[in-house]
Amino acid sequence: MPREKFHTLTEQMFYVLLCLRKECYGMDILDQVPAMTQGRVRVGSGTLYNLLEQFSQAGMIRETKVEGRRRSYLLTDKGQEALAREYQRICAQAEDYRRALGEEEEP
Repeated sequence: MPREKFHTLTEQMFYVLLCLRKECYGMDILDQVPAMTQGRVRVGSGTLYNLLEQFSQAGMIRETKVEGRRRSYLLTDKGQEALAREYQRICAQAEDYRRALGEEEEP
């Protein structure tokens, strides 16, 4: 059985959605992702615009403004839910890692 699309997110997907908690243009995202990850994660323009299209079709983001070729986007409730679900998944992985190494969980 094929897995549900966006059931889990790649790093690029996660950070694109994280950027879109506030309205911004695609070019802004290209700058914000490396800035918020200290350069660890980068999103190429081809990948970004493909993701924006897929997220839009899935109802996870909505287009808010069009100024010539510039388009701005914003996270929808569905996108916020996906972002929160992915954050919880990542946190659960970190907890599993700590348990596997015998580390105590922090309060």
